[in-house]
Amino acid sequence: MAGSDIPEGGPTARPGPSAVDGAIDAMGADELRKLVRELLGLLDKRTHSQIVHELVERAATAGGEWAPAPPPTPRVAEIVSRGERAAHAGWAHPADVDACLLEGSNAFLARDYGTAVRIFRAWLVPLGEAEIDLGQHEMVDEVLGVDVGTCAAQYVVATYMTTAPDRRAGAVWDAMDEVGVLGPFLEPLREMERVAVEPLPGMEEFLPQWRALLEANTAADRRDGWDTEEDGWLREAVRRMDGAEGLGRLARSTGRVSDLRAWCRALVEARRWEDALAACEEAAETVTEQALCRAEFLDGAALAAQELGREDLPARLERAWREAPTPLRLRRWLGAATSRAEIRERAARALDACPEEARCQRAFLHLVLGEHGAAAGFLAEAPGLGWSGSEHPGHLLFALFGTLLAVGPDPSSSLPHGWGPEEEEPEDGPRLAAPAPEEILAAAGVRRITEAGEVRTVFRAMRGAAEKRMAGVTSKTRRRYYGHAAHLVAVCEAIAPAPGWVAGLRSRYRRFSALQRELDQHLGDR
Repeated sequence: MAGSDIPEGGPTARPGPSAVDGAIDAMGADELRKLVRELLGLLDKRTHSQIVHELVERAATAGGEWAPAPPPTPRVAEIVSRGERAAHAGWAHPADVDACLLEGSNAFLARDYGTAVRIFRAWLVPLGEAEIDLGQHEMVDEVLGVDVGTCAAQYVVATYMTTAPDRRAGAVWDAMDEVGVLGPFLEPLREMERVAVEPLPGMEEFLPQWRALLEANTAADRRDGWDTEEDGWLREAVRRMDGAEGLGRLARSTGRVSDLRAWCRALVEARRWEDALAACEEAAETVTEQALCRAEFLDGAALAAQELGREDLPARLERAWREAPTPLRLRRWLGAATSRAEIRERAARALDACPEEARCQRAFLHLVLGEHGAAAGFLAEAPGLGWSGSEHPGHLLFALFGTLLAVGPDPSSSLPHGWGPEEEEPEDGPRLAAPAPEEILAAAGVRRITEAGEVRTVFRAMRGAAEKRMAGVTSKTRRRYYGHAAHLVAVCEAIAPAPGWVAGLRSRYRRFSALQRELDQHLGDR
């Protein structure tokens, strides 16, 4: 509408983060307090419980003197009684549970640990044992506003605080057994310290007791090789008491992958690279019959070698890739080459050793060697579905071919360059260098495709892939991927316009209105 002051995007458009941040920064503390109180009255019951729980917890643990008032004794008796009745009836309304758990949390934050234990035990224990139905489909946090995991951790801490020092280990174990399903305690000591409102007393005496209890309860499981939740608790206790050296002794005594992994990770996190190198090598030799785990430890040894500046890094990267060939390991090894000839020499060696089923890796190796037609064959044979698989060559080859064929701006720039899902890398801290596929091609001297025969072969494969992708997503009505199929068509059109081809596709899929809209968006009037 001419002269309209409605922002682009229509009436549902919202101010961006910068506008919100600016507005908050411009308001004074009193104005913000007033606004929070007003907004609380606009929330639904579940969201209200979520916000109130978060507000109270943050205020009580912010380091000041404020704490919520614990519920009075008559109210505590009423809450406990309601929990008992709910367990007997097998049902409770989520809003009532939120209110009772919030009272238990308030008691905890007020350091009234005895009251917190009574309230939490009355409600969390039957909830954890599925004795109270809240109308949820699976997990209780689907319908509760209060963070039930935090309440479970507070219950464990309150149990710790109200138990005699010589019996704390057993009491904490029992409490976690009662409510563990409500709050996954992967690292219970860390989780207890996270929710505690004051330093946990007697930790020096508690840790040996806790470790001894865990060792006694995990000995049987350790013999059969399975890793349990309690094994993770033991590793946490060992690391607290004896550091990485203790984890090393534990790993050597069990030989289990999880214990070896924890030992190596602790050394990496401490940046003790010489020790990490030796530990990862020892771990790799320990798990000789588990190729994937062996390769993981070889990766760790390569990372340590990288950080130490060792000259044998390329050999270590190759060894890890050969042990368990993955796209990420391939990029690491090829990317560590220092010359065009070296990259191609490594690609040739890798192609001889690469498994037949690793089709994306094999296609990429052909590209590195300048064998465009051979690489195009992998794209031509690829199915229209399964593009999310790590070894489907579609994402990688379509993007790279789009670049190698294009004249002028890269029409495939908005397509993902990569193999789809790969191994997870740490978000922070050192990691092994893994250049992007296009960077490796550039270093290998692979340039735009100009020979007429190769251009036809590659472009024919691209068009065929786009057609099969469209046929695949429509045959299974994969609506969320219609945009991707339309994008592939648009890339082909950007490289070599063919109105008749596009018209044929539009006609073939004229009954798929959602796909037609995606084609309109990506192709415009074409």
